[in-house]
Amino acid sequence: MSRQKIWTKSFISIGLVNLFVFITFYSLLTTLPLFVMDEWSVSEGQAGLVVTVMLLAAILVRPFSGNILLQYGKNNMLVISVIIFAITTVGYLFINNYSSLLILRFVHGVSFGILTTATSSIATDIVPKERRGEGLGYFTMSMNVAIVIGPFIGLTISQSFTYHILLVVLNIFTIVSVFMAFIARHSGTINEKADEKSTINWSIRNLFEQKAVSVSLIGLFVAFAYSSIISFISVYADGRGLSHVSSYFFLVFAIAMLLSRPYLGRQFDLHGPRIVIIPCMLLFSTGFIVLGFSSSVVTFLLASAIIGIGYGSLLPFLLSLVIERSSISRSGHANATFYTMYDTGIALGSFLLGIIVVYTGFANLFFSLAGFVVIILILFVLLLAKKK
Repeated sequence: MSRQKIWTKSFISIGLVNLFVFITFYSLLTTLPLFVMDEWSVSEGQAGLVVTVMLLAAILVRPFSGNILLQYGKNNMLVISVIIFAITTVGYLFINNYSSLLILRFVHGVSFGILTTATSSIATDIVPKERRGEGLGYFTMSMNVAIVIGPFIGLTISQSFTYHILLVVLNIFTIVSVFMAFIARHSGTINEKADEKSTINWSIRNLFEQKAVSVSLIGLFVAFAYSSIISFISVYADGRGLSHVSSYFFLVFAIAMLLSRPYLGRQFDLHGPRIVIIPCMLLFSTGFIVLGFSSSVVTFLLASAIIGIGYGSLLPFLLSLVIERSSISRSGHANATFYTMYDTGIALGSFLLGIIVVYTGFANLFFSLAGFVVIILILFVLLLAKKK
């Protein structure tokens, strides 16, 4: 019996939507603070607020996005949200003051939160159930690859040409995303739209998928630990005299993740979560230890490869578990619950670990996070035992 295909036209299209949206997101994330500081002479705190406002908007809208997808249809909201995302990206070309930029960033964040929930929910519906771990592994690679490509494109174009040229390039990406969304929407996703006679429950309890909360909390803790990499890796490399290779950290990370993801995805589908997630957690913890001891290019990039395999595989497999534990009709809510927790973990980690590192230093912080990941692993094992 032949296996059902993952790489359909709809799956490729929704993956490309996700890729270009996240490239745009990460390009702006790394370049906008620099732009407002250089062009408008704002403080570092005000520059940081440009990032925070968009993330906050995405986090605030995520809990409601499951109901929004249910009420108006996943395909419809995919197209509407990607169009709004594209329009707000065009808006950056015409913004000329700080206050207007903050408003635009908030709207951009709202569209981003709904759009990325829609893409994940539709990908979940498209992927064959028996190959969900492998399929979602491929899908989430678009986010991981964007972490590398987005900042590279943003910094390279803005430094070599102008910020205006960068915005034109990003607008081309978003236009491509709109076209890809129209192709993907014809797939006929599960539970496309709630019956007109049915009443959508907007209570706080219903906004979150209760069956997804426990695994999503594991995702929050993992994201909390990973936020240290996003926030501090360049500063840490500079302090260790490795600034000349800091830009290669995420490149090696991505390569290791891309090479290991197909195999690990198949193992997840064949043997279940325990056989894959436990080793990945251990690798994630080991990566922090190697990173804490890094004093050479070899150990620094070795740490990036280990973390790339360990952390890089956790996101899709935890998301697969969330979907498996939820009903088909609540897949949008399950995705929304998971990403709300995940985004919250990144935001909390970036803030709290920034305070802690002042007292501990980077090496001790990474060693502590290695132990923290082991605690997450123990919680995960207990969760699996309870569910059994």
